Amino acid sequence: MVTSIIRRGVNSRVRKQAERGFSLLEVVISMAVLTVGLVSLLGVFGLAMASTQTSQQDMIAKQLANEALESVVTARNTSQIHWDDVQNVGAPCSGSAGTCGLFVTAATSIYKAGADGIFGTTDDSIAGMQTLTEPGPDGIFGTADDLSIPLTGYKRTILISPVVDSNNNVVSSLRGINITVQYSTTQTRLPKTYVLSSFISQYQ
Repeated sequence: MVTSIIRRGVNSRVRKQAERGFSLLEVVISMAVLTVGLVSLLGVFGLAMASTQTSQQDMIAKQLANEALESVVTARNTSQIHWDDVQNVGAPCSGSAGTCGLFVTAATSIYKAGADGIFGTTDDSIAGMQTLTEPGPDGIFGTADDLSIPLTGYKRTILISPVVDSNNNVVSSLRGINITVQYSTTQTRLPKTYVLSSFISQYQ
C-alpha cells in the first residue's frame, strides 16, 4: 500500500516535469535565432531584386560589345579594310613609315556606324547617337508606336593590341581586341563595366 502511494507520487512528479513546456529564456533564444535567419534571407532577396532590375542594362552592354567585335570581323572578312587598319588610330603601319588604324582609343558614346559601316571608328560621331527600339503599347515590333530609347548612359572603348609569342616576338598576323562597355545603373553608385576580350587574325 505504502509502496503504491510512493510510486504514484513519483509518477505524478515525473509527469509534471515532462508537461512543464518551454521556459521564457528558451523562447527568447529561439526567436533571436529565427530573426537572424529571416534578416539574412531578406538581404539575399533584396540583392536578387536589384540584379533583376539591372539585367536589361547588362544585356544591352553585352550586345554593344558583341556588335563592335562582329563589325570588325565582318570588315576583315569582306576585305573592306586592310590589316593595317585593324588597329587603334596612330598605330604604326607594317609596310610603311606612316601611321595606320581606324579605331578610336578613348571611351566614346554609342554612335551609329559611320560611312564605313564599322562601329568605333573616327567617322561614327557624324552618324548620330545609336538608339534601342522596343515595341510600343500594342506589343508588336515595327509599328508606328514603337519606343526609341537613347543609349546615353553607355560608353564603349575598343583597344587593339599586338600579340606576342613565348619568345616575346610580335605575331604580325594576330591581334588582341578588348572591348569595354561602361554604363551606369540606378541601383549602383559606381558605373558597371562589361569587358569582351578576343583575338582577330589577318586570315579568315
